[in-house]
Amino acid sequence: MTSTNTVPVTTDAVVDGSTPPMPVARFNINFMALRKSVAYFSIVCCLLSIVTLGFKGLHYGLDFTGGVVLELEYHQDANIDEIRQQMKDSQYEGAVVIPYGSVKNVLIRLPPQNADAQFTEKVLATLGGADKLHVKRTDIVGAQVGDDLKGQAILAVVIAMFAVLIYVTVRFEKKFATGAVVGLLHDVLVILGLFSFFGWDFDLTVLAAILAIIGYSLNDSIVVADRIRENFRKMRHLNAEQMVDFSINQTLDRTILTSLTVWLVVLALYLVGGEALRGFSLALLIGVFVGTYSSIYVATNVALTMNVTREDFIPTRVETEADHDLSADMP
Repeated sequence: MTSTNTVPVTTDAVVDGSTPPMPVARFNINFMALRKSVAYFSIVCCLLSIVTLGFKGLHYGLDFTGGVVLELEYHQDANIDEIRQQMKDSQYEGAVVIPYGSVKNVLIRLPPQNADAQFTEKVLATLGGADKLHVKRTDIVGAQVGDDLKGQAILAVVIAMFAVLIYVTVRFEKKFATGAVVGLLHDVLVILGLFSFFGWDFDLTVLAAILAIIGYSLNDSIVVADRIRENFRKMRHLNAEQMVDFSINQTLDRTILTSLTVWLVVLALYLVGGEALRGFSLALLIGVFVGTYSSIYVATNVALTMNVTREDFIPTRVETEADHDLSADMP
């Protein structure tokens, strides 16, 4: 898709008649031509996420619901599929079995309803008894602890958003700060909506991934905003929409390389990282894509909707008493 807004190849001439070098961009894609359609699409995605969260909620992992964690060590290599089938046959619904550390170690997570007084002995007997394995560790997470973690998770996301708002307002301008925060809210809502819709487990590793995506998306938005501010100060012949398009095209090389590199690394983590990191890597896979999208189309779109202009980036000169005295002496 090529731009319909032709970007001039020169800037304003300086006083001595020479022309300063024009900032160049490898790409010439008219992103903002679709900004209204994309805005509607983003709004629909966020609304669907809110509706899904309202009706289905999140499928919380044991970190938030409470339960039992058993670390087992087998005398021989552990067969994960066989262990899962044995737990299922013994009516341990909801048990999560994952390899842990080595081929002989297994981690089993059980819902809170299985945490009776003899659960360790029952699981041990189910899996073959002391002749085949022994229990290395038993942890019990109470329901109250899980509720506390939910509150702390919400607080962590709120604090992160508030810190972003303050930083971008001080560092750039309030219109871009609003756009950055709206973009981050968009990212979080979309990720949570997908986890709710598909019923994926939401645990502390997924929360860590969401906080990482907030930082990643913010960094991408700041790179674009910094280039827009720089170009507004250098070029006076482009309107705001053209300036945003030109700035995004200038940073597109960096955006593609960074996003693709991170996405490939996280994809490898998802494929070979094991069950323990599945939710974390899945949230990052979604978040990298959504965060890149929001830094181009959501954060800048909000700033344009708020009528960002070149004057927003020019410091206002404060009139002093000396200025008053000078104006009084003038005829």
